[in-house]
Amino acid sequence: MRVRSALSALAAGVGGLSGINAVLNRRVDQIDPALSGDHDSMTWNEIEVSYTEAGDPTDHTLVLLHGINAAGSSGEFRKIFTELSDSYHVVAPDLPGFGTSDRPSLRYSAAFYEEFIQAFLTEDRFESVSVIASSLTGAYLASVADDMTTDIESMVFICPTERGGPNRIVALRELLRAPVIGTALFNLLTSKPSIRYFNADHGYYNIENISETWMEYEWQTAHQPNARYAPASFISGFLNKSEELETTLSDIDVPVTLLWGREADITPLQRGRKLAKNAGCRLVVVDDAKLLPHVEFPDQCIKTIQSAVNRR
Repeated sequence: MRVRSALSALAAGVGGLSGINAVLNRRVDQIDPALSGDHDSMTWNEIEVSYTEAGDPTDHTLVLLHGINAAGSSGEFRKIFTELSDSYHVVAPDLPGFGTSDRPSLRYSAAFYEEFIQAFLTEDRFESVSVIASSLTGAYLASVADDMTTDIESMVFICPTERGGPNRIVALRELLRAPVIGTALFNLLTSKPSIRYFNADHGYYNIENISETWMEYEWQTAHQPNARYAPASFISGFLNKSEELETTLSDIDVPVTLLWGREADITPLQRGRKLAKNAGCRLVVVDDAKLLPHVEFPDQCIKTIQSAVNRR
């Protein structure tokens, strides 16, 4: 009887979670691209990757690569994209597994994103580019920068890091991938209070710098079909890089600028100073900002990007 009761309770619990997941799914709308411009896509390894393009194609091209988090998308560059397009040809993809790109149920890895970045930047239409990469994506870019056939003339890394989670935990990744329990756990991690907490805790120095409209978009993008698969690998440590940034940045033979929020705690400024010294990079520090200085102080960051591009 005890076994039967336990099984009945388990079935009821799973059924309850399924019901909650279904209710949340009914509140989710299909999202539009976060940036204004021309929207297109490319097919890479049978994955449709969406990107937004703006500006004069004859101008120098800037490629903007957003960071990785549970609600990541090219919308991270929403405060600088349009203004940069006044002077440059600007292209911003949603990385596979995020935003309006396909989100196949893969076991994502750092190598997967390195291969994508290399493929995207070596598109035939790019003769020469400058690249802006945020957080963990910066480590991927640094690892493949020397393997490009496209001429990369300058790079800006925004609070780059090699690690976005713990050491690899297979059980955690598989738990988040599980159909019912994994969906429920991911829904909890990406609830509106959780998104607000993470934004206030390490994303932004001043939470007033982010609108309720944007946090609603983050919630919507984190609840799209298959949204949990790429973050499951991120949260469980499978997107971490083994190579040290000091090494990969030192190997880059074009001008590199590090853009850092002074109050960043996950990637503290001390780390930025060490990287700049050991890898010979230029360091620009933005006061009263954390991981997303380009959102909190867009004008200052645009000037830094323009200065970095002019160094090429």
